[in-house]
Amino acid sequence: MRKIVTMPAEAVTQLLLSWRDGNKSALDELLPLVYAELRRLADSQLRNERPGHTLQSTALVHEAYLRLVGQKDAQWQNRAHFFAVAARVIRRILVDHARARSAAKRGLGVAKLSLDEALLVEDKREWELVALDDALNRLAELDEQQSRVVELRFFTGLSVVETAEALGISAATVKRDWATARAWLMREVERAGG
Repeated sequence: MRKIVTMPAEAVTQLLLSWRDGNKSALDELLPLVYAELRRLADSQLRNERPGHTLQSTALVHEAYLRLVGQKDAQWQNRAHFFAVAARVIRRILVDHARARSAAKRGLGVAKLSLDEALLVEDKREWELVALDDALNRLAELDEQQSRVVELRFFTGLSVVETAEALGISAATVKRDWATARAWLMREVERAGG
């Protein structure tokens, strides 16, 4: 996994704090500093999607950015916090897209299929993303911190150290939570598939 090192962290943090405090021009300065990293996050996530995915990196970045800047009461703390929220937004967009495609396959103008035919048509990667999202939501109810570690490591690609910084915990705790959460999620996703 790559580290987020493509921009000066202090500059991004200062612009986020300035924007949070009401300086609208800070947003204009922020976009060029975060765009490349948002694009990298989108590219990384779309590589895990099915071939021929209808969402493109640019569209995913633009949708994520619009959602991020549209947050009225965002209390940005620093660059790591911004990208942690960006990871959640990107995850939400991808899962919403997968759920919408799945709903469309279940009957909005589509010819009816037998159960066996439907199972053959089902796109496994979309199902896995939705199953992972459902499992992550259940994990968040049990252990919010483990859920956040998975989001930051899997959806954002942050390193152990960067995840620790973003969450204000030790790297050892991140490693332990990452291992525990991955095992729990694998079990949950397998259970959902079976």
